[in-house]
Amino acid sequence: MSHRIVVLCGILCVVMVLLAGLLLDGSAQMRSSLGWVTHSSQVLKTANRTLGHLQEAESGQRGYVLTRNPEFGETVAAEIAAAKHEAAALVNLTADNPPQNERARQVRALVTERAASLEKSAAMTRAGDFAGAQASTATGRGRYLMLMVEARVGDLLAEERSLSVERMGAVERRLNYIRWLVLLGTPLTVAIIVIMGVALIRGIRRPVEAMMTVMGKLGAGDRSARIDVEMRSSEFERLAGGYNEMARELEAAVADQVDSEGRLKIANQELSANAQVLRERGEVIELLGGMAHRMQAARTDEELASIIRVFVPRVLPDIPGALYAHNNSRNLLVPIAAWGGLEVEQAGFAPDQCWALRRGQSHYVTEQGSDIVCAHVGAEADHYHCEPLLAGGEVIGVLYLRGVVGAENRFRLTVLTENIASALVNHRLQRGLREQTIRDPLTSLFNRRYMEETLALEIARATRTGSPLSLVMCDVDHFKRFNDEFGHEAGDAVLQAVATEMRSRFRDGDVVCRFGGEEFTIIAPGTSAVVLADRVEIVRQAISELMVNQGGRTLGSTTMSFGVATWEESMERDGSTLIKAADAALYRAKREGRNRVVLDARAEALSA
Repeated sequence: MSHRIVVLCGILCVVMVLLAGLLLDGSAQMRSSLGWVTHSSQVLKTANRTLGHLQEAESGQRGYVLTRNPEFGETVAAEIAAAKHEAAALVNLTADNPPQNERARQVRALVTERAASLEKSAAMTRAGDFAGAQASTATGRGRYLMLMVEARVGDLLAEERSLSVERMGAVERRLNYIRWLVLLGTPLTVAIIVIMGVALIRGIRRPVEAMMTVMGKLGAGDRSARIDVEMRSSEFERLAGGYNEMARELEAAVADQVDSEGRLKIANQELSANAQVLRERGEVIELLGGMAHRMQAARTDEELASIIRVFVPRVLPDIPGALYAHNNSRNLLVPIAAWGGLEVEQAGFAPDQCWALRRGQSHYVTEQGSDIVCAHVGAEADHYHCEPLLAGGEVIGVLYLRGVVGAENRFRLTVLTENIASALVNHRLQRGLREQTIRDPLTSLFNRRYMEETLALEIARATRTGSPLSLVMCDVDHFKRFNDEFGHEAGDAVLQAVATEMRSRFRDGDVVCRFGGEEFTIIAPGTSAVVLADRVEIVRQAISELMVNQGGRTLGSTTMSFGVATWEESMERDGSTLIKAADAALYRAKREGRNRVVLDARAEALSA
């Protein structure tokens, strides 16, 4: 029997090794095909980016020539450089494909030629030769070159998409290959295992029947029953010998049966008690798991406090308490949440007023006079428990419990504090990361990305509710003077002072953002441009009275110009049209003498 099993095991191993080798080979080939698909995707993206940058450069230069507004020309050089860079990257990416590489080289040559004409036109525009720049644009050569670029890029994209389809077909063939390997290899492996099982069952049936017969006799009370049948297997011979030895020892143990039953009864009681403890701990862990998942998903301090108020009383029932955490400057422990009817001082307390924080370990008073009472608790407290919250070896807060935490609740308290400490650290990290992504580091105002997202949301809300929505575009008048006369640090001081003033003057519901440079944007939901203009006028007056100081010197007075516009149904839903309308009003304010508030033409007509 043993020999047959060994042979079958060897066959099974060979089949499984062969199947694994074929699967690994198929996986490697599929990985290679997927790599080529990814490469095609990179080529397609790079070609589209090349064309997009060149089109942006052409649009910026055309706007600069037509409007003579230098803002249109600021991005021309950067977009030209980006187009050249992407064209060069396209040549490198197609080096493995000579026909595509030739197309990429043609695209690069055309991009270089068009970039040269744009740079020449830009140079004339910057020099003030707008007529020459317009004449250069009107020749039609630039339009011809752009059509050639688009045609070459189109050819390259069409060929690369065809290659991508072929490569995806190769991936599909690899997947079918692996699927057939699994479909054929699995039944073969199962068949070998079944054969092994049948052989094993046939080999053990007779010895097992003999052993069962003897065991039946022993169970019926015949303690002299022994296995004396030939087993035909060394394993079953050892098993039979072991059984016979066990039967002899059982006869010797009968005399001690009464004593053994007593010991078994005690052991059973201990196991029952341990099982109850394990069940309770399992319930606590499950409850804390739900609490931890919710705390990890909390986005605000109030959400975190609500979760703690709901779950902590369930983990430690009938024990009121409060959770304190360090403030940002770490000079105060402020309350996060309280439960069980406990009233706490919102002002918090200093870290040195808690012995648990001083010692970095639990501090509790079980009865009056049993230990030193923490200053933040009060001398009248006769039983309480302070548990420090530790994360990475650092104390981040304290859990205050008004009552005695018994030995049966120690495990609950330990796991609870670990979960809360981890959640507090994660919550602070998430909040800090979010603040970094939506705040301008210099002024602490919301940044442009946050402004664009918020404006889109407010437009959607205004569309649903029909409430008005207005936008203010503003910038500091003659801001370049501060940088030129006093340096960039002085310019930063002016921006910080203006930002602080605007943040204090606008409503809590208004969103004040730094648009870029010395430009700012204010989103005002629920307000028309006419109503908003009065509020903006107050802000303008307050800023004109500012005297900015920096480095012990007075930088002088500061003024700002403001443009106000209200969103309408005819405008784009992404807010671009509203921004342009407010920006146009701002430029009118600049042309009319600066230091003033100007309404968009539509809003001005309505107010009239």
